[in-house]
Amino acid sequence: MRITQSMLSNNMLRNLSKSYENLGTYMDQLNTGKKITRPSDDPVVAMKGMNYRTQVTEIEQYIRNTNEVHNWMDNSDAALDKTTQALGRLRELAIQASTDTYDEAERKNIMEEAEQLKEHIIDIANTKVNGKYIFNGTNTDEAPITVDDNGDLQINQNTNPVTIEVANGTKLQANVNAENVFSEKLFDDIDNFISALGNNDQKAIEQSIGTLDKNIDNVINTRADLGARMNRLELVENRLNQQEIIAKRTMSKNEDIDYEKVITNLITQESIHRATLSAGSRIIQPTLLDFLR
Repeated sequence: MRITQSMLSNNMLRNLSKSYENLGTYMDQLNTGKKITRPSDDPVVAMKGMNYRTQVTEIEQYIRNTNEVHNWMDNSDAALDKTTQALGRLRELAIQASTDTYDEAERKNIMEEAEQLKEHIIDIANTKVNGKYIFNGTNTDEAPITVDDNGDLQINQNTNPVTIEVANGTKLQANVNAENVFSEKLFDDIDNFISALGNNDQKAIEQSIGTLDKNIDNVINTRADLGARMNRLELVENRLNQQEIIAKRTMSKNEDIDYEKVITNLITQESIHRATLSAGSRIIQPTLLDFLR
């Protein structure tokens, strides 16, 4: 086979072009930190990367969901704590007013404080967080308790649970059933206590102590149920954090470059490129045209 000058030139140009392409690939990898810049570079890496990235995105969304559940539960727990304190104060007032040493005027003074505590409990029942009423089930746009022009309470509680997905196939109830706490019976018991104070009815005041105890127990039981769900939420959150670390590490192994390896390859390719240029200048000998000038 006859080797011509044009064949030598074309082969050298083709090799130089390939060398430039390799240099460009390594430079792109160092600039981006990724193994590929387009799917055609390595379809397998690209497809796996899409799956891994979808997994990471899904886990991150679940973590955001757990934050929303935390927001509901933490505010609910704080509100129930204040409710327990208010009911505890009402019980203290009932014990004080039930003694023989208190007269009618003193019981009416206690009645004024009891009325204010009732208003405080209504405010707690209408707790609003991020524009949502947290004690009205799925009907978060309307207050569960309203007061009409005559001062009568209107209780319209929605008992549907608010569930939020915190993991694949796992949903947690974020709210509490307000009917177990801010029930019509609760406010009837408080009103009866206030009426007993106003009527100076010592026997009815003594009976109010037992009814207030039952309402305090209801709040404590509801808070205990909420606490159990908060503990489970923490377990789910810890698992999601571990899954996020594993998913991101797997995605990084698939997409990210090994900087030491790429830098070594780049230096090696630069040496090969210089050697190619040097060899090419020796292989292409002068032609007849160079002597005819």
